[in-house]
Amino acid sequence: MKTCIRLLFLLLVLASCDRDYAAHSLPMIEIYTNSDIRPDVKINGEMTLFLEGEKILESSIGVEYRGSTSYRMSDKKSMSIETRIGGEARNQSLLGLPAESDWVLMGHVFRANNADDFYAFDPTLMHHYISYEWARNMGQYASRCRWVEVTVNGEYLGIYVLMEKLKADAQRIDVGDPSGTKLPGITGGYILKIDKTSGDGPTGQPIEYYNTNWGDDAVYKSSNSFRSHYDIYGDTLGIEPFRPPYHDQQWRETYFLYEHPGPGEMNYEQRTYIQNYLHDFEKALAEETFTGNERRYLDYIDLESFVDGFIINELAGNIDAYRISTFLHKPKNGKLRFGPVWDFNIGYGRQGRVPWDDWIANYNDHVTSDAWMVPFWWQSFLQDPVFQQAVKSRWTELRATVLSDGAVLGLVNETESYLVSHGAVARNYNKWRTSNGNTVDHANEVEFLRNYLNQRLSWMDGEIGSW
Repeated sequence: MKTCIRLLFLLLVLASCDRDYAAHSLPMIEIYTNSDIRPDVKINGEMTLFLEGEKILESSIGVEYRGSTSYRMSDKKSMSIETRIGGEARNQSLLGLPAESDWVLMGHVFRANNADDFYAFDPTLMHHYISYEWARNMGQYASRCRWVEVTVNGEYLGIYVLMEKLKADAQRIDVGDPSGTKLPGITGGYILKIDKTSGDGPTGQPIEYYNTNWGDDAVYKSSNSFRSHYDIYGDTLGIEPFRPPYHDQQWRETYFLYEHPGPGEMNYEQRTYIQNYLHDFEKALAEETFTGNERRYLDYIDLESFVDGFIINELAGNIDAYRISTFLHKPKNGKLRFGPVWDFNIGYGRQGRVPWDDWIANYNDHVTSDAWMVPFWWQSFLQDPVFQQAVKSRWTELRATVLSDGAVLGLVNETESYLVSHGAVARNYNKWRTSNGNTVDHANEVEFLRNYLNQRLSWMDGEIGSW
């Protein structure tokens, strides 16, 4: 019976997409589930991966929708995938990527506003992919990616980016594990996030709840996070932490979410250690006068990773940078590192909040009282000649190599050619169009991206060169 159902789904896919596996050269992921995919819990399913028409992998999976704003606003939803055997997580290598059990199928935010028009955060489909490629070319770990097309229960959903979920792993964020409650074992193996709390809410609610649960994005508790001692201006906070979501002072606060070990795994000594470490760093930075050559805050952070994170987020015009979707990690016996970089869907000139000729780090100068503002760190860094000179030196090196005009625009051109030549863009936008048939002019959108990058590179050359 199950085989018959799968065959029926396959025939429906072939009819609806007008494609042939043998002629289809992008990898194809087919997912089948016995119930609707939800955003609060992984449901059981089966996944088959095809490469050039040949089946190369079959696996049981757990699958759920992911994202907060993107989940609620998009019809083309992203998914989290766990490869399984016998109901338990099982590491698998997908399309040559290092074996792991946790993966992301990143969609792109599309929704028809009415019968005539729709919005798209990233109509080029490229933002995540090119950002992570540049970060890795700079020598930093970023999620490795593969282009795929996806069907779920026979419905073709278009182009997705298969990517590694960011997690502690020797092949991903290599921090090791904190061990014991004393030095040196307790010094590392930590991953933190500055982010919304979506995904930490209740389970089992009617699906309508998750479509409108904006309040769950800001449920900060002592069990899942700790708060900075400082507000976004570097002044000491005098208000109590962990207030209700969207209270009138939330815009002043920065919370650090426990990512690894998770909230349920971190013991009291580990919580105390990493909290004190962050607070000591922030205290040193808040008290810095930026005179002379010595910087006490550099005792706590890996400057190179912060410089590289600044450069890639600023080149991308990543409006979410620094304030949400921001990872920090501390390896054992090492300093706090920025990254890996993450979440670039609203960037590359698409965000409309910070001008193209200003730093995204100056977000607070252009936006007032957002629930998530940029921590004071970045304004301080931009005032510091030591940080500026580190950026200038690194920028000069990168502009002659992996971030040269040729390298930057070459990756865009190569990616466009790959997606278009295999027909994937046409199939994607045949799916994602309005009821009146309107859809994205992909060539024009990629040209917009090239224009943005040309202007941004030139502006950054001038600004950094003046330091």
